[in-house]
Amino acid sequence: MPIVPADIKTKHSTKSGTAGNSLTSDGASSLGKYISTTEHTGAANDIFDDVSGPENTALDVEYRCVFVHNAHATLALQNAVVWLDSETAGGANLAISVDTNAASAIGSASAQAKEIADEDTAPASQTFTAPTTKATGLALGTLAAGECRAVWIRRTAAASTALASDGGVIKVSGETAA
Repeated sequence: MPIVPADIKTKHSTKSGTAGNSLTSDGASSLGKYISTTEHTGAANDIFDDVSGPENTALDVEYRCVFVHNAHATLALQNAVVWLDSETAGGANLAISVDTNAASAIGSASAQAKEIADEDTAPASQTFTAPTTKATGLALGTLAAGECRAVWIRRTAAASTALASDGGVIKVSGETAA
């Protein structure tokens, strides 16, 4: 059976535990190290909280780490890419960066992503861009069945007027042999 969209999961990260895919997490705690068991729901504030008035005025920059997980039982997701499919007009600006750690098995005991001290600390040696199409997306490489790869998200407040439902949509696509 080929890979279908439901096989590609986006999960939060966790700095706790001793291996990936062993603990739950949430958006506020998604600061790298391991893949958590918690899937991103797509709901408002699932990754970032609301931008406060003082954060907006200060052009606050915050970071989160999420994982792309190939949950297919046997097939690899080949030539996988990630991009910003949409962004709320007039709101904060988003940019992404693929973690420099290679893809790994979801249960790996080795750190699967960089780790940051808090949401205001940029992950070291990461370059952020804002690709808006699959053709300009960032390469994740090949994710074998049961593997994951970390993606960092940077949100920069834009000193905009108050806005409900600020955010964006990140998409992942790839190929499969079947």
